[in-house]
Formats: sequence, C-alpha cells, structure tokens
Amino acid sequence: METKQKVTSKNLILKILIHLFLLSLVGFIFLPMLWLILNSLKTNNELFANSLALPEVWQFHNYVIAWSKGLFAYFKNSVIVSAIALSFILLFSSFFAYGLTRFKLKGSNLIFFVVLGGMALSEQVALVPLYKILQTLHLYNTYLALILPYIAFRIPFTAFLLRSYFISIPKELEEAAVIDGYNSLQIFTKIIVPISKPVLSSCAIVNLNFVWNEFLFANVFLESKSIMTIPIGLMSFKGDMKADYTVMLAGIAVASIPLIALFICMQKQFVRGLTAGAVKG
Repeated sequence: METKQKVTSKNLILKILIHLFLLSLVGFIFLPMLWLILNSLKTNNELFANSLALPEVWQFHNYVIAWSKGLFAYFKNSVIVSAIALSFILLFSSFFAYGLTRFKLKGSNLIFFVVLGGMALSEQVALVPLYKILQTLHLYNTYLALILPYIAFRIPFTAFLLRSYFISIPKELEEAAVIDGYNSLQIFTKIIVPISKPVLSSCAIVNLNFVWNEFLFANVFLESKSIMTIPIGLMSFKGDMKADYTVMLAGIAVASIPLIALFICMQKQFVRGLTAGAVKG
C-alpha cells in the first residue's frame, strides 16, 4: 500500500509540474498579445513613458484612425491574395500528392524529391530572378506578383504533408469505389478529400500564416498603395518625420484577428492533421 501511495503521489507531483510548465508557456504566448492590445489603446506619450501601465484614457479611436488610414484596403488586398493563393496551393498540392501515391509512374519518386527540394530554396536567393521575371511578364506591381511566388514556394511543404497522409488512407476504399463506377477524379473529390479534411485544415492554417504575414515579396514586388497587403501597408503609418506607433499597434491587432479566429475554429483538425501528416509515410 505504501508503495502504491508513493507512486500515486509522484504521479500527482509530476502532473502538477507539467501543468505549471504548460501554464507558463501560455503566459509567454499571451503576455505579448496583452501588451499589444494594451498599448494600442494608449497615446504615444503614454507608450514611451511606461508601456506596462494602464492607459489614463482608453484610446479606442486608435482603431478607427487605423481603419481610416487605409487598413480596410490593406485588409481587403490581403484577403484577395490569401484566398486565391491558398486555394491554388491546396488544389495543386493535393492533385500532385494524390497522383504520386496512387499512380505508379516511372520517376515519380525523383519528381517528388525534386519538388521537395524547393523547401530548401531561400526566398532571398530567388528575389532578384523573380523580380526580373515579373517585370518581363508585366506582372510587377499586381496581385499576381505575390500570388504566383506564394503558390510556388508553398507547394513543396504542402505536398509533403498531403502525400504522407494520403499514403495512410486504405486503398480498399478506392477499390470499392471503382466497383461502384467511380473514376479517379470522383474518387479524389468524393472520398479522398472528405477523409483528408484534418490535414487539409492543417495545410490551410500553416500556409495562410505564411501568406498573410509575408513581408519580403510584398515589399519588393508592390509599389501602388491600392494593392498593398497588410504587412507592407502598415509601414505607411510611419511617416518621414513622425510615426504613430499606437495606431500601428491597433492595425497589427486587427490584422491578427483572422488567423487567431481560424485557428480557434479549426484547432482540433489542425493538430490531428499535422500529427498524422508528419509521422506517416
């Protein structure tokens, strides 16, 4: 009995320590968010005087100012670019991964490793060639100047995750569908895609995080303020002689809402899909 009590007490202590550790991680994540929201409701003088103190008067109009300074247009541009890029990333990657796992073609493994090699390609290395290509094709300073590189750079990682997940799907399901008269496209759209919702959700969140927050390509490939996305658009809040930092913080807070909301809604599928795609295949 004493031995069992000791084991039970040790397990209890271990659980408490684990929970304390996890709570500390939550604190490290939420403290910067609280700092951001708190200081977005201050004046610039209050921000520089003491960034950890509560504001004397809550400056909710900072969000109105940020919206009126063009945040709505930047938000709209980010939605357009992200929606189109994300749709084609998932479409091309899923077709590519499904073809590799279901159709036995010569050199398919070689093709997969070549595409996978794209994960090792640095954005900075490709910046100058991409700039010249976009200018030659008259795509510079357009939505496509961002959408096409985003699709190209995110397909390797997405295909890697999807391929690993597709391998784990029993082929008996597809064989039964073939008997029922389904062709390959119908099998993919009516069987594979519904089964793969967890990993597709994971890919959507990971890729949206990249596309929504991407700064380098947006800074180099866009000039017109009318098509700027949020990361580069927020820089316009900083003038030549003065920067309205609290309004900029308000803009950052608004820009963070879509990703946070999406993750909260899809967190279960995100964890399931990412875990399955990472350990199988």
